[in-house]
Amino acid sequence: MAAAAECDVVMAATEPELLDDEEAKMCPKNASYYGNRAATLMMLGRFREALGDAQQSVRLDDSFVRGHLREGKCHLSLGNAMAACRSFQRALELDHKNAQAQQEFKNANAVMEYEKIAEMDFEKRDFRKVVFCMDRALEFAPACHRFKILKAECLAMLGRYPEAQSVASDILRMDSTNADALYVRGLCLYYEDCIEKAVQFFVQALRMAPDHEKACVACRNAKALKAKKEDGNKAFKEGNYKLAYELYTEALGIDPNNIKTNAKLYCNRGTVNSKLRKLDDAIEDCTHAVKLDDTYIKAYLRRAQCYMDTEQYEEAVRDYEKVYQTEKTKEHKQLLKNAQLELKKSKRKDYYKILGVDKNASEDEIKKAYRKRALMHHPDRHSGASAEVQKEEEKKFKEVGEAFTILSDPKKKTRYDSGQDLDEEGMNMGDFDANNIFKAFFGGPGGFSFEASGPGNFFFQFG
Repeated sequence: MAAAAECDVVMAATEPELLDDEEAKMCPKNASYYGNRAATLMMLGRFREALGDAQQSVRLDDSFVRGHLREGKCHLSLGNAMAACRSFQRALELDHKNAQAQQEFKNANAVMEYEKIAEMDFEKRDFRKVVFCMDRALEFAPACHRFKILKAECLAMLGRYPEAQSVASDILRMDSTNADALYVRGLCLYYEDCIEKAVQFFVQALRMAPDHEKACVACRNAKALKAKKEDGNKAFKEGNYKLAYELYTEALGIDPNNIKTNAKLYCNRGTVNSKLRKLDDAIEDCTHAVKLDDTYIKAYLRRAQCYMDTEQYEEAVRDYEKVYQTEKTKEHKQLLKNAQLELKKSKRKDYYKILGVDKNASEDEIKKAYRKRALMHHPDRHSGASAEVQKEEEKKFKEVGEAFTILSDPKKKTRYDSGQDLDEEGMNMGDFDANNIFKAFFGGPGGFSFEASGPGNFFFQFG
């Protein structure tokens, strides 16, 4: 036994040669040989094989402290912290002053605590904390696929798809039949709106593990989402907007966790609402879309157009600025310039609204509108009203005169419609005299008079 003990010390100090099965048969009762082969396999990262040899070494010699330490280390590296604790506890029973056993026992308990916290945080959907716990646990259990899979799944739920895919792919390179890794790989594709490819991975995971509940649910959701979205697109293309709206709404209820797909569904539904002229609903849907995916250019463009259609020009400019900062194309630049022009125009008096005519009104329609509004707001008509009312009507009378002056002059109207400053024409609207326009339009003094026909009633008499 002395020679055997010496052999163990020498082989542990250097990298021992790996015994094959034939050599092991030559020394079937020598615990040190199995212990040394376990140490070699651990150096090679082959912890599952190493565990078998470490367990054999302590079966042969239960007082073999190094054997118990190696067994515990293998258990811990593979993520079985409870079994590791038992092995380190046995090592401490044999040698209560063993510093390595003391430290490894603490490490194993720390891993169990990280597991417990991660389980609770996963239920609370605090995925960032789960990733933190798994990173700490993997420092002691680098070969634990279970910890890596849980970390990858949480990374996917956090939208960190490249990191999640990398973890899952590393496991699949070592074990192409790992159902959990196949599920996570599919989950990343599913959340990136590559639904058809995701289904392929979910189906493969279910072939490996038919009872894989998460893969089953994800596969069902992916197929349902794909079908509803395609049906909605078909209804939209056929012009059946009511059905398209219903289908997109049903699709949005399938999986609230699929952020990218839901962002597209909200944008699609927003487009349907814009077609139905439900512009406020369209804006709300597009807002949901950009909250889910703040890089979604199509949703910003759709919302900006709805803002333009509802004359919310400041909001439209904001969205077009966001789009142009992201994609500096000529088209986006022009859309931004148009919105900025409309915003500038909106801050001036709207002479079309003042006269109550459409922007495409003819010259005759503008004249008729002026006649009606000028007579309606003429100060003489309101001479018996309160001072406050007289002041307000005088203001409106002046604005009607301004509107007619601009819109009845083709050159001024063109400049006004294009958003140019009218002051460049030399026209100071502050010095404008509405009475002169009124007199010119109605043929000068004495051309008309306001006559009372009863309390609060007037009729117009022309000379």
